[in-house]
Amino acid sequence: MTLKTLTLMMTSTLVLTACATTGQPDLSDSTLDGRLGGGLVSASDEPSLAQAEPDAMWWRLYDSPELDGLITDALENNNSLAQAVASLDQVRASLGEARSARLPSTELSAQGGYVEQPQNQGGYDGEQYSAGFSTSWQVDLFGRVRNAIRAARQDVVAAEAARDAAAILVAGETARAWADYCAGTRLVSVGENNVALAEQSLDLTERLYDAGRGLRLDVVQAQSRLETSRAELPSLRASRDAAVFRLATLTGRTPSEMRAVIPACDAAPRLDGPIAVGDVASLLARRPDVREAEARLDAASARVGVSVAQLYPSVTLGGSITSTAFELGDLGDEDSLSVSLGPLISWSFPNQAAARARLRQAEAGAQIALAGFDQAVLEALQETETALTVFAAERQRRQSLEVARDAAAEAARLARIRYQAGSESYIAVLDAERTLANAETALANSDAAAASSEVDVFMALGGRWTETGDE
Repeated sequence: MTLKTLTLMMTSTLVLTACATTGQPDLSDSTLDGRLGGGLVSASDEPSLAQAEPDAMWWRLYDSPELDGLITDALENNNSLAQAVASLDQVRASLGEARSARLPSTELSAQGGYVEQPQNQGGYDGEQYSAGFSTSWQVDLFGRVRNAIRAARQDVVAAEAARDAAAILVAGETARAWADYCAGTRLVSVGENNVALAEQSLDLTERLYDAGRGLRLDVVQAQSRLETSRAELPSLRASRDAAVFRLATLTGRTPSEMRAVIPACDAAPRLDGPIAVGDVASLLARRPDVREAEARLDAASARVGVSVAQLYPSVTLGGSITSTAFELGDLGDEDSLSVSLGPLISWSFPNQAAARARLRQAEAGAQIALAGFDQAVLEALQETETALTVFAAERQRRQSLEVARDAAAEAARLARIRYQAGSESYIAVLDAERTLANAETALANSDAAAASSEVDVFMALGGRWTETGDE
């Protein structure tokens, strides 16, 4: 093939493939471009939420050494997080493989053995040895290698974001399990107090009935309240124990090991001040699922470039040196050497149906990734706004329940005073104390719900992870 012929072929390739190449989609093609900004809707005019940037290690805001220790254990020992870290190492190795395409490839060979040649090929019978060295380097004229490396690099960014998402999930679920355990302990205590009150009520109504001063209906109702209170205890204890078992899995322990080391706690952790939430832009920059979707879009766009390059000729520069001799000591002699040097050009032309099909696949994959990015952004906003709304509502609900509990406590105190003064029956005291116990139960449940809603907010806000991430 003459140089003139090769030049004509290359020129025709540029003309024929120009119509097949399309723009590679990026963030500017997003349907949400220009529509994101400002503050979060649920944070406006909400005193329990602040516009400042949130803390990455938010669990330290609870000032709980026990919670700090559990989350540290979980980030170090959780198996799901270990899988995400190992997956990141795997993808980083793939990036190293892609980068190796920029370097020349080399190969050494050596061979020895007995040969027997026919008379028309020299008629030699005996030993023959050969040794050689070859090298080749692909000229990246059309960006195939460059785009493959870019795609692999963005795969690493996506894997890093997936690891960060796993860390957020582990930290958040550990905090939630701890809050459920603490709230469960309190609920069991309240439930046991309810049983004790119901037992006192039943004992009193039975004595009054035996003395002819009460009704059988009162006895039956008191017995029903007692059994109802007793029936609640097993499920309360089971919920508390289930939280312990979740903590065990999250921190890489067995249930028996967790039982042996779990600290005592009888109240769900609470934050007294407002939670910093930032704005929409900072939220999307923190959210690992959004960062992962962005990286996957960039990787898909780069793979379009790889497919476009496959429409063009591939040029490889290479050379080899081979030495062949009948005596081992003659290897390397000038007479035994053969040298090859020159370019290798390969090109699937004019039949490019397969290459064009791969290009269409890559373009469709990029459009999928673009839609996936838009969806990740919308889901991040939905999750965050929902979490903020539920958190604010639960905090308001808890305030009302706290007022109700305080009022019930005051009513019980006054009932006891009136009973001691002889102005009230003991049944009235028991009723007031039962009302107080119910208010305590409702408040304890609200504390658990409030703690869980706080965790939802922190998980929705995302974060940076110095313990497991690369700054």
